[in-house]
Amino acid sequence: MPETLREITRGLSEIYDKDSKDTFISLYLGKGFNNKFIVRRENEIKKLLKNEEHNNFIETLNQIREILQKNKNKNIAIFASKKNNFLKYYISNVEFENLLIVDSSPYIRPLARINDEWESFTFLLINTNYAKIFSVSMGEIDDTKKLSADIMSKHKKGGWSQARFNRIRKGAIDKFYSDVIDELQKRVDEQIIIAGPGTAKNHLADKLPQHLKEKLVDIIDISIDDENKLLKESIEVISNKEKTDSIKAVKFLKSEILKDGLAVYGIEETLKAVKNGQVELLIIEKDKKIKGWICEKCQVIKTGSNDKCPYCSGPISEVDVLEEILEFAERTDAKIEFTEDEEIANLGHIGAILRYK
Repeated sequence: MPETLREITRGLSEIYDKDSKDTFISLYLGKGFNNKFIVRRENEIKKLLKNEEHNNFIETLNQIREILQKNKNKNIAIFASKKNNFLKYYISNVEFENLLIVDSSPYIRPLARINDEWESFTFLLINTNYAKIFSVSMGEIDDTKKLSADIMSKHKKGGWSQARFNRIRKGAIDKFYSDVIDELQKRVDEQIIIAGPGTAKNHLADKLPQHLKEKLVDIIDISIDDENKLLKESIEVISNKEKTDSIKAVKFLKSEILKDGLAVYGIEETLKAVKNGQVELLIIEKDKKIKGWICEKCQVIKTGSNDKCPYCSGPISEVDVLEEILEFAERTDAKIEFTEDEEIANLGHIGAILRYK
């Protein structure tokens, strides 16, 4: 099985170079990128790097260009370091903003945002004798499953009573619904949207086991033949749900803070909690960056600037502190929510719901 985006992001969060501050190149490109962007960033960066770091940058960028040659006109994220013999890339259906970043670890915020904003989901198109299940990832269909059943629609005249016919027909429909639910069980990690004409979709929803009902986002009335419209409406439903989830997350954070519950906020307290593995849900202001530094040897992170680590006297790297906290959260399987809610800005641009205190 290929790695999921979440697994890729988690893996990248665990990689860093203890000995160098400018080792890894993280390159994000959208389909319509102009090579001038890479040339401009290359020229800017080469002026700032020296000796081993300069050579590693040139050699790593050459490796990246080989990957780009094989993957033209694609949304792509590439993470590489020749020094560390590391190269990984990801092709996305979602367009990236062009970025080229050199740091002591891969830059993962754009991947984390996609994970948050483009959750995979399943939608089911159904009537009483036909169902089609779609798995949707990054706004595009990547798997389908069709099911059908021979359901008698009229009373068979002759030797059958109406009651017997109804029992047989009901049994056939129940068996069909059971088969559909068995297929949905294979997608238990995904959110579910059920759609179709008539009442079949509602009957099926009523029969879902509780753990699938908890994944049910919406029920949509739509023609059995209108798959394109369903995909469009489903993506809108999931997008609206993500916005609602973001608002709810901030409200919940505030309520936990007010009652001195399972929550922290601000850089220092959130960083301490995430390094201890306490964070269940990390909430970050979407486009905010906060300048700071990290000592890769002892993993101390602080805002502001410094010449060397005050704890081990080792070299330090300039970082975006929010990115570093994000990486710690990924390593400990915390859920991550990006938000534009101004309340999170008032709380220091970051906060977290805790697993324990």
